[in-house]
Amino acid sequence: MQSSKFAPWDDPDAKPLIRFKNVTKRFGEFTAIDNLTLDIYEREFFALLGPSGCGKTTMMRMLAGFESPTEGVIELAGQDIAPVPPNKRAVNMMFQSYALFPHLSVWDNIAFGLRRDSMPKRDVEDRVEEMLRLVRLEKFAKRKPHQISGGQRQRVALARSLAKAPKLLLLDEPLGALDKKLRQDTQFELMDIQEKTGTTFVIVTHDQEEAMTVASRVAVMDQGQLMQVSTPDRIYETPNSVYVADFIGDVNIIQGRATQDGEETYRIDWAEGQKPLTAKSSNVFSAGQTCHLAIRPEKVAITAERPEDAANAVQGRVHDIAYLGNLSTYHVELSNGTIIKAQTSNTRRISRRTFTWEDTVWLSWTATAGVLLAN
Repeated sequence: MQSSKFAPWDDPDAKPLIRFKNVTKRFGEFTAIDNLTLDIYEREFFALLGPSGCGKTTMMRMLAGFESPTEGVIELAGQDIAPVPPNKRAVNMMFQSYALFPHLSVWDNIAFGLRRDSMPKRDVEDRVEEMLRLVRLEKFAKRKPHQISGGQRQRVALARSLAKAPKLLLLDEPLGALDKKLRQDTQFELMDIQEKTGTTFVIVTHDQEEAMTVASRVAVMDQGQLMQVSTPDRIYETPNSVYVADFIGDVNIIQGRATQDGEETYRIDWAEGQKPLTAKSSNVFSAGQTCHLAIRPEKVAITAERPEDAANAVQGRVHDIAYLGNLSTYHVELSNGTIIKAQTSNTRRISRRTFTWEDTVWLSWTATAGVLLAN
């Protein structure tokens, strides 16, 4: 995450580097991108996040110049880029496969694009050395791609993509081939390199954790449309729909009917034999309107006794426990069959766990813990 001061999207005078204006892309009868409008700013690390087939790669391919919009305009630095061929755009794309030349050394792989642009030999040498330092591969310059690890190959591809100092670097699932530990290390390297170079990065990923870690802002997509575009913390804490709440992280979604019960406070009738729940929301619901209460498991407390003066308290049995090292997630089944997840930090040894399978427990949360959503 970039520093909290970096928020050009909140500045009405900031000019976007990239503008999608009412862009639609059709392949025959199929609409891959549906009337999409989006601004991306200079120095942003912007993530396009969504399931397979949601249109995120199509957006990236249009930016790179491999596809053209059926309708609408895409601007880069104020210019319509449709007539500009891919090799003339100030845009570079790093593919999932890295597409390195196996017969060339690391050094020559990075130099390839610079030589093709007839850059003077001395300048090529300086630039390649600078890129090797940036990705910390000076010692591996003479090796061929097959002689280095997957994570190092990934860094060579990144250095090669950045060598020509593009205004915009597109990263298509760049960490997909790496194992989990290496992915996490590489995410921080990517953020560091993006900060140092000041290049605008747009990353396509279906990995929500990755998007939430690296991006200044995230666009959650579904079926060619933007569902929500915001900073990772806003998307997690205040999703604007059940789809976004469900797509990002772990969540409990309780469906019910909302009735106003004071200023910005709602009573939610949700299940036979269960007391109504209470939630605060600035969204307006009409009496009896169907609503969904989205609550993150870490905001649900689990106790043996009924908590006093809790805004919401339900009783159930521990049905399942997922132990994740630093956290435990308890799946608690209520009398009506609903399962609610509560998460606790494991500050003590596992043998000291407070609750176990089949225990009767109380779950509770505050009126402001959840987000009340209409759809």
